Amino acid sequence: MTSHRPIKIAPSILASDYSKLGQEIRDVTEAGADWIHLDVMDGHFVPNISYGPDVIAKLRPHTDAVFDCHLMISPVDMYLESFAKAGCDIITVHAEAGPHLHRSLQAVRNLGKKAGIALNPATPMNIVEQVIDMVDLVLVMSVNPGFGGQKFIHSVTDKMADIHALIGERPIDLEVDGGVTTETAVDCAKAGANALVAGSAVFKGGTIDAYRDNINAIRKAAETNRP
Repeated sequence: MTSHRPIKIAPSILASDYSKLGQEIRDVTEAGADWIHLDVMDGHFVPNISYGPDVIAKLRPHTDAVFDCHLMISPVDMYLESFAKAGCDIITVHAEAGPHLHRSLQAVRNLGKKAGIALNPATPMNIVEQVIDMVDLVLVMSVNPGFGGQKFIHSVTDKMADIHALIGERPIDLEVDGGVTTETAVDCAKAGANALVAGSAVFKGGTIDAYRDNINAIRKAAETNRP
């Protein structure tokens, strides 16, 4: 099956220079980023704390790029409205983060936002089967969430391929997050992923020209290895 969803490169600002975050977002957007990936961590669901809706709201005026918000928080439902109001375009919740996944996804849709479901590496794909018609994006974690710069878990590519087949012709993006580089992007693309989150691999070099080269290299690796 051939995927017709366009390749999206979504730099994770977790790997950017926080001392100049607005500038980093402007630079990476100018360098060709399609989405800005926002990793929100609560120190409870994952062993790290990042930032919340107030920071995202301050960043929103710096770019027109899609804000791809990945909520690694639990509980999640009570915070969905604040992230929607902060300017997030896609709000992704973890399948493992709460007992009422349908309710969470419906709440995101009711807020006028695109809804995503995220799966940890060890979480089976059958959960996606239950909610496939309620989501706009499926995010497969290729590392255990909580920290940037981790090594890609190659066994998740089989799960990506199964989810890609399940998606079929539905207008749903298949995203991968964790350890994405020009090398691992090849396997992700072969498995059907079209949205690639990359942190360190994008922000290395520290300049617009470096970011552009990094984004172009990841995009080329993905586009030339699609199923």
